[in-house]
Amino acid sequence: MPLNRRTFLGRSAVAGAGVALAGGVGAGPAVASGSQGHGHGRPPKRYSFTVMGTTDLHGNVFNWDYFTDKEFDDKAHNDVGLAKISTLVNEIREDRGRSNTLLIDAGDTIQGTQLSYYYAKIDPITAKRGPVHPMAQAMNKIGYDAAALGNHEFNYGIPVLRKFEEQCDFPLLGANALDAKTLRPAFAPYVIKRVRTPHGRDVRVAVLGLTNPGIAIWDKANVGGKMVFPGLEEQAAKWVPKLRSMGADVVIVSAHSGSSGTSSYGDQLPYVENAAGLVAEQVPGIDAILVGHAHSEIPEYFVTNKETGKRVVLSEPLKWGQRLTLFDFDLVWEKGRWVVEKVGASVLNSNAVPEDPRITSMLGDEHAKVVAYVNQVIGTSVAAMSTVDAPWKDEPVIDLINLVQAETVKGALAGGEYGALPVLSQAACFSRTAAIPAGEVTIKDAAGLYPFENTLEARLLTGAQLKDYLEYSAKYYVQTAAGSPVDTSKLTNAENIPDYNYDVVSGVSYDIDIAKPVGSRIVGLSFEGAPVDPAAQFVFAVNNYRASGGGNFPHVPGAKQLWANSDEIRNTIIGWVQAKGSVDPAEFASVDWRLTRDGVPVF
Repeated sequence: MPLNRRTFLGRSAVAGAGVALAGGVGAGPAVASGSQGHGHGRPPKRYSFTVMGTTDLHGNVFNWDYFTDKEFDDKAHNDVGLAKISTLVNEIREDRGRSNTLLIDAGDTIQGTQLSYYYAKIDPITAKRGPVHPMAQAMNKIGYDAAALGNHEFNYGIPVLRKFEEQCDFPLLGANALDAKTLRPAFAPYVIKRVRTPHGRDVRVAVLGLTNPGIAIWDKANVGGKMVFPGLEEQAAKWVPKLRSMGADVVIVSAHSGSSGTSSYGDQLPYVENAAGLVAEQVPGIDAILVGHAHSEIPEYFVTNKETGKRVVLSEPLKWGQRLTLFDFDLVWEKGRWVVEKVGASVLNSNAVPEDPRITSMLGDEHAKVVAYVNQVIGTSVAAMSTVDAPWKDEPVIDLINLVQAETVKGALAGGEYGALPVLSQAACFSRTAAIPAGEVTIKDAAGLYPFENTLEARLLTGAQLKDYLEYSAKYYVQTAAGSPVDTSKLTNAENIPDYNYDVVSGVSYDIDIAKPVGSRIVGLSFEGAPVDPAAQFVFAVNNYRASGGGNFPHVPGAKQLWANSDEIRNTIIGWVQAKGSVDPAEFASVDWRLTRDGVPVF
């Protein structure tokens, strides 16, 4: 049973005293080695169990891409979704004995696919007699024991999160998500599970949940004045000793925070964003950390605790249900208690197994509703637009993304301190196969322009910084001498720069001279027909990936943040097309940049 939040907070959450132990994992054949005997010369009692972990599921139940409307696939042939994870979990439980396993998650559960969007916005779980969230249904059926809160849990507002919490048969943990007024935990900080052994005393396994302090910035509109999010290290240092004093034999941290020790928001974020490694290094008493947030795959990584010299194991399974982490614990009975003798981690690939039919059949209706939704017509387009030539030409379809972003930011800043400044916007060609057809446009078509779950921000840049930004972007082109033939298949992706790290900027005009070396390619940068003043100020509409340092573009991560939004850019595009009804490139398409060599256009 999960901790009842009201009961929990009614007791002294700050003192951490008297918290009920969550129900045992259940009796069953245990994996044990050594002897059960007592007395002199007998081998010590030993017991082994496994904790499985997922993270960054981002609304993936099925191995399905709602934007392409077909089975998910990528270059590495990964698969996604809880239906695949369920099969892996069943196999591990069968192998180890269900009573010798636990299953936890490290957050970012209810945002990321059109499935999760649908049940937050279209048929919301918060409605009177509303549906049960598909992620809650799937995770309940699979039998999760606990999940940490991710930052994206807050994207749809606290009421949606509270309803999801209510629908889960397991606790959502966040020791550093505090009520802004009382500074007491707004969610259960931890859960203690009892794992039964064949040797008498149960193993008490504490799971401490920590979320990302960046929520205070990224979802300010939803949490401002309601909740605060102190640093992970500080809260772990407070709770881990309490869990040990309450009799925890094993302490696992489920942290929605990467392991790198870096932050993407400069001095705007007073706490470290990716702090899991620092928690392991600084806070004694932790045995393992399930890492989330960074969308990296780290099967097994050891960090030595500075105070005790003990090695702590970290593991981060790949996002969207592509991997399942296994923490394998070997315990020994010493001086009247269980002690962790050894712990290691590994990951399993979900593409090696079929989907669990129990999950796919249970949620078949929900899946069908969302497939019908993404194929819904939301407007028409006067002309066909595609990204085929977008890596080397200013194409209307990229102008459309920039138009939507610039209009959204202008509207958000209107009437404020920065409302009179000109708004520029960046966009990239995410896919060379994205297209808006002539005629009917569906949600799927509009969303296909923006396959990533990025959100929109506004940052303050100078003219000089803008030029640096564009010079950095122009590294994407292979230097090509004037007069030599141009082969588009060999023109782009210099230094292995991916298409999504080549930005074009709307609102200004410029040439990119590909005959010149990197760093001196931007020619004739102008705004409204006049050369850009290096000291001029511009509002820059930019995605959160770029703003947080993604792609390593200059200036933007350290630039003043004027506004941020938690809605995905693709949903903003969908809403814009719906509101307009008809898309006509003639109304917004313009050639603002071009490739040249010595002043002569390449195309």
